[in-house]
Amino acid sequence: MTMRSTAALTAILVVAPLIAVAPGPQAAASSRPGDSARSAESTLVGGIDLDTVTIPELQARMARGGLSSVRLTLAYLRRIKAVDPKINAVLHTSTTALRQAAASDLRHRLGRTRGPLDGIPVLLKDNVNTRDMPTTAGSLALAGKPPRSDAELVGKLRAGGAVILGKANLSEWANFRAARPTSGWSAVGGQTHNPYVLDRNPCGSSAGSAAALAASLAQVAIGTETDGSIVCPAGMNAVVGLKPSLGLVSQSGVVPISAEQDTAGPMARNVIDTALTLSVLSGGDTAPDLADAAARPGALRGKRIGLWRLPVLGTEVDALMTRTAERLRAAGAEIVEVDLPYQARLAELEFPALLSEFHRDIDAYLATRNGPRDLAELIEFNRSHPREQTCFAGQELFEQALAAPPTTDPEYAAMRAELANLSRRSIDEVMAAHDLDAIASPANPPAWTTDCGRGDNDVIPSSTPAAVAGYPSLSVPAGFVGELPVGLLLMAGNGQDADLLSLGAAVEHRLDGRRPPRYLPTVR
Repeated sequence: MTMRSTAALTAILVVAPLIAVAPGPQAAASSRPGDSARSAESTLVGGIDLDTVTIPELQARMARGGLSSVRLTLAYLRRIKAVDPKINAVLHTSTTALRQAAASDLRHRLGRTRGPLDGIPVLLKDNVNTRDMPTTAGSLALAGKPPRSDAELVGKLRAGGAVILGKANLSEWANFRAARPTSGWSAVGGQTHNPYVLDRNPCGSSAGSAAALAASLAQVAIGTETDGSIVCPAGMNAVVGLKPSLGLVSQSGVVPISAEQDTAGPMARNVIDTALTLSVLSGGDTAPDLADAAARPGALRGKRIGLWRLPVLGTEVDALMTRTAERLRAAGAEIVEVDLPYQARLAELEFPALLSEFHRDIDAYLATRNGPRDLAELIEFNRSHPREQTCFAGQELFEQALAAPPTTDPEYAAMRAELANLSRRSIDEVMAAHDLDAIASPANPPAWTTDCGRGDNDVIPSSTPAAVAGYPSLSVPAGFVGELPVGLLLMAGNGQDADLLSLGAAVEHRLDGRRPPRYLPTVR
């Protein structure tokens, strides 16, 4: 094919889907005021429901010519414009999204698709470097010139044909700034709201990624986690979130807290889309026929799951865990009540270690960007910019990190070594003692009311063992406490991401714990 004919076909692919979804003169003349807004708010496009459709279903339609990536991308862009003002989850949309989609449509026409994400719209948490959009970590200090290059994971998404739709809001600096932060707030983006009940919190720090998915503003999203920042927002917004095994997804070009715990990971409305996204991010086979495995009768039969109840999250959550255990037992799983050891010591050691690691890693990152060159300059920036203090003024964690022992200090090294040992033993010993396939626990309490004056109410210990150990954990929707979602957190041993996703798909199929949000202003 010549360059001229390729360009002509690309133009046709861009224009034709836009014509197909735009109302004609007769429809425009007969429409009533508000019809276009209601259409944009709908999750239906081309006979599919964005709220429930999976990537394999989308790819099948695109392969048959019944759907184009341009039409799909345009539908998500319209939903962002119509719905996002309610929840404030999306910071930026890409000016090249439709061109990316048109290029994917050309590949589909020519039979040259690049994999499962080709033509699929993806939102990135705004601490993931993009060369063509701002990357701010929610801070005005980084709101100037974009990074010089994409994060490595963004390069893999682009190489896989994904449509980079835009950037999602987050808890500023991934919630590692103030002692009493408010999750989902950043000086750049303001406050993200929980789509289920708008005065409730979305949890942090991948708040915008999770809330956008709950509201069907993208097919998949990328979050990041140091301890809980993927799995808690996923649970609190009734979506799926995977914190992969440490090192499976590159952290190059991602704003850091700690190289010893940080990882980016995929989030979606279902497990199969989460697994397919991980396969692109990691370059590995982490999505082995999950759709068939989940629906197969007996998929849970004989699986041994340890239930770590965590009654500190409240009686209503504990009752939901009881109902969850009953449903999994009815599907043939064996549920064993367990308690994970060493948690008090992990809680004692983790924070001091993170302070030292943050100082080291944020200094290295800031040296690559325009703006403050190190943590000391960042602290001074926040003191001199009132907009950085509009929700909470504190930056106690920054100040403590600046004074923390360096990572060359033997005392720090001993702390991190003990953390690694105890966190891994807390999972490995329990799984071995009870011959478990996974450990399950509640991912989150019901969402608390967002309040800048009070800050978060987020004592959520379930994420810590896998986060500190570097092991995978997966949050799937378990159900609701009233109108508020609660997730079931599954964790397993190091490198068992594919097995965990397969189990998660079966659990998801059995629990059917998700429903779309209603954007309620409040609940009693």
